[in-house]
Amino acid sequence: MAARASGGGRWEVVKKGRRPAAGSSNRGGGKGDRRALGEANGVWKFDLTPPIQTTSTLYELGFEKIMKRQNKEQVPPPAVEPKKPGNKKQPKKVSTVTNQNQKQGRFRSLEAALKALDVAALQKELDKSQSVFSGNPSVWLKDLASYLNYKLQAPLSEPTLSQHTHDYPYSLVSQELRRIIRGLLVKAAGSLELFFDHCLFTMLQELDKTPGESLHGYRICIQAILQEKPKIATMNLGKFLELLRSHQSRPAKCLTIMWAMGQAGFASLTEGLKVWLGIMMPVLGIKSLSPFAIAYLDRLLLMHPNLTKGFGMIGPKDFFPLLDFAYMPNNSLTPSVQEHLCQLYPRLKVLGFGAKPESTLHTFFPSFLSRATPSCPSEMKKELLSSLTECLTVDPLSASVWRQLYPKHLSQSSLLLDHLLKSQDRMPKKVWKSLRETIQSFRLTNQELQRKSNSNNQDVVTCDKACKALLQQAWGPRLPWTRLLLLVLVFAIGFLCHDFRSHGSFQASLSGQLLQSSGFLPAGQQVCAKLYSYGLQGYSWLEETLPAWGSHLLTMVRPSLQLAWTHTNATVSFLSAHCTSHLAWFGDTFTSFSQRSQLPDALSQLLQSLKELLLLLYHNMLLPLWHLLLEGLAQAQEHCHEACRGEVTWDCVKTQLSEAARWTWTCLQDITVALLDWALAMVSQQ
Repeated sequence: MAARASGGGRWEVVKKGRRPAAGSSNRGGGKGDRRALGEANGVWKFDLTPPIQTTSTLYELGFEKIMKRQNKEQVPPPAVEPKKPGNKKQPKKVSTVTNQNQKQGRFRSLEAALKALDVAALQKELDKSQSVFSGNPSVWLKDLASYLNYKLQAPLSEPTLSQHTHDYPYSLVSQELRRIIRGLLVKAAGSLELFFDHCLFTMLQELDKTPGESLHGYRICIQAILQEKPKIATMNLGKFLELLRSHQSRPAKCLTIMWAMGQAGFASLTEGLKVWLGIMMPVLGIKSLSPFAIAYLDRLLLMHPNLTKGFGMIGPKDFFPLLDFAYMPNNSLTPSVQEHLCQLYPRLKVLGFGAKPESTLHTFFPSFLSRATPSCPSEMKKELLSSLTECLTVDPLSASVWRQLYPKHLSQSSLLLDHLLKSQDRMPKKVWKSLRETIQSFRLTNQELQRKSNSNNQDVVTCDKACKALLQQAWGPRLPWTRLLLLVLVFAIGFLCHDFRSHGSFQASLSGQLLQSSGFLPAGQQVCAKLYSYGLQGYSWLEETLPAWGSHLLTMVRPSLQLAWTHTNATVSFLSAHCTSHLAWFGDTFTSFSQRSQLPDALSQLLQSLKELLLLLYHNMLLPLWHLLLEGLAQAQEHCHEACRGEVTWDCVKTQLSEAARWTWTCLQDITVALLDWALAMVSQQ
């Protein structure tokens, strides 16, 4: 209720910072001055603010801060206290105010803040929020994010957290806290998209405040959401791209948006490429944002070395701007960032070509060809020509695309033709066969263009020269050297055999007479004689030296060999004795075990089948082979006895071996002569 002042009789407007002075009638006296001074120094304090309304939810307690508004309030002037006798002192009223919204103090590090976090208290507050707002899961999630961000006040860090691992700060969260967060996310699965937007927009609002809070709580919630459901970040990329462009003048906000969206890529390569192509690639021209975009792409490809999961994400529309950024000089990228992108280009090329390059490369061919101009940088020209060659080699449809583009891309085609001429040895023959028709059609096109144009076009002339050189070198007449050498060898052998057979001997043959008259035959005979004499000398030296050295070596080694043989025999005897006893014990044990325990039917049938198989192999294969071997040895022994007339000596064995070798050589000669006759007959028929 309003009360009127006895002195003024009207309402007063009390502004912020202004206090009505009690006892204003004594302003001129000393005692009144002292009382006013005491009030100014805070001896008398009155808490005129209304008490905070009690509530049972975290969200209304103020964990999510709202912008304060300063409004003027009209309040009635306080009633003037009645004057009391001067000899009585006025009692001092001191009121203690409890600030329920006292801010959480900052910790030295996020690790310390997480260690000090009371997980039980968090669970209690979340249970209370779920009981009060049982039908509103978004309130539960907002309470979680607000509580975590309020409690985890640590030193501020740069927006991209580039000095930490990719999963920081979520990697510091304990297993118990992760269980609570995941459980709440499962309960509120239908509100996760709105919760992601809430966390991101709240982070952007905090960045507008000068002493803004640290955003670790919201970052943890974003990482927890996108680790479970990374598709939430890519459901509406256009909205976030528009948000990013609206804050283009604020790099900190842009980097925060890019960091939040990029967390989806660490759980899925497909979603990460969607985020990079839809959010980060459009801002490559901004110098303050492009380093983080390239660094994120590098980290994404390192975390997912299996690029097959990203096939189909990068098409020609996205691939060729990346090619221009990587190789074109004087673009908006700094030299270091451009070099970093060049290092990533081979993997981007694999992603762009996809799982079936043999059916997709012809779609890349036009853009490659249009960029391969004579004035393009050397590194880019090298990459373009290599890619064009790969297109022609892998995808057969690229040649037909080239034929369609040829009349309007003569300068580019001349470069490609020269490159093909230089690299013809490295291309497979199958590709050259398919390119032959293409080059011939280019020659016809060149003739038509020369007839239509009044003056000679330099590009047409260059292309025509390249086509002629390519046709001459790649498909010109070549001698089949392998076939010619084989044919000459066959004729030479046939001539020699016919010459020897017709003249009866080598000396009477034309070849022998020719070699004799030219001096090659005497020289060859001398060489053979010398080799034979040297061989005899070596053999005689071995006959004299080897027995003496052998006897000496045997004398030196025999005691050691005898001792080793004795120890080996003793060891084998000991092992055989013990192994026999152990094997007998094992056999008895296994027999008793098999009798006691009943094996499964399948196992017993398997053992029985294995036993029958081994018996079958023994009776039908091993035993007959052993009998055949014994019979062969017996026949060989009988043959040796018959040939040696009852006494088998080493000289007799050498004689038999030499006869067997002579018989084998004769058979080989007969077979060779028969083959040569057949070859000569085939040649004469042709």
